[in-house]
Amino acid sequence: MNFPSYFKLLFISLYLFFNCNGIIAQNNGTFWKKSDTLNRPRRNAAYITEASTAALTLIGINQLWYANFDKSSFHTINDSNDWLQMDKIGHAMSAYYVGKIGMNALAWAGESKKNQLLYGATLGFGFLSAVEIFDGYSSAWGFSTTDILANATGTSLLIGQELLWNEQRILLKYSFHTTKFANQRPELLGENFLEQTLKDYNGQTYWLSANLWSFHKKSKIPKWLNIAFGYGADGMISSNTNYSVNTNTLDRTRQYYLSFDIDLSKIKTHSKLLKTVFSTINFIKIPAPTFEINSKGKSKFHLLYF
Repeated sequence: MNFPSYFKLLFISLYLFFNCNGIIAQNNGTFWKKSDTLNRPRRNAAYITEASTAALTLIGINQLWYANFDKSSFHTINDSNDWLQMDKIGHAMSAYYVGKIGMNALAWAGESKKNQLLYGATLGFGFLSAVEIFDGYSSAWGFSTTDILANATGTSLLIGQELLWNEQRILLKYSFHTTKFANQRPELLGENFLEQTLKDYNGQTYWLSANLWSFHKKSKIPKWLNIAFGYGADGMISSNTNYSVNTNTLDRTRQYYLSFDIDLSKIKTHSKLLKTVFSTINFIKIPAPTFEINSKGKSKFHLLYF
């Protein structure tokens, strides 16, 4: 499913809300500090909040989105080639960060690591799988096994790193630049900048950003320095076919990137406000010198790539 813009915005809003609690903590004692031992009232509040938020959100999605389409018997679709898989990476990133929210909420309550991973880190996968079932009963969509696989990939990246290293050394990140394609089909790719950041896959790039110091902690490598591997695509003004505009057919092209990045959470600062801001926006890839090669074999260097 190609999520509507307000649905994607919901994920961003939830992520910002839960991460910005650090700002509240500065004026609200120790309430938002993680508990070293199990705090049962916090644990109960975390589970109830997660369950109720997920349930209410699903109800809202059903009323705001699916109610506009006819119902059908449960069916599947094969959308594995849509948007050159850019939407699948978006699924993985959503599952990763929603799971990270769930995991951090249980860590705040002092819940055991096992339960953080079982009931917190899987939140994204469970929520998105429920949405996928909605798709299966909608005449306009269908249950996508590749979407489920993408959701599982994002959750696996989160849980796997916690099991292997007890930390997130490799982050999923996002960057965006405006493109000429949005003006050709604004109803699909966005009519303004905010809509385009959510809907125009031509301008989106998804990154695996690895922290170099985390893999060699006795080295003198700056703790904040990352190397990032990116994937993007362009020439897409329809989901799965080439599309002609003014008799010119646009070629759908994959793009691969190598760049530097910054792990903002590892920048030293005594300011609690800055720490919170850095942690909150750390899903955004920092513009940096970047090497690009595309599926046509053409390469280029960007002094700063967004």
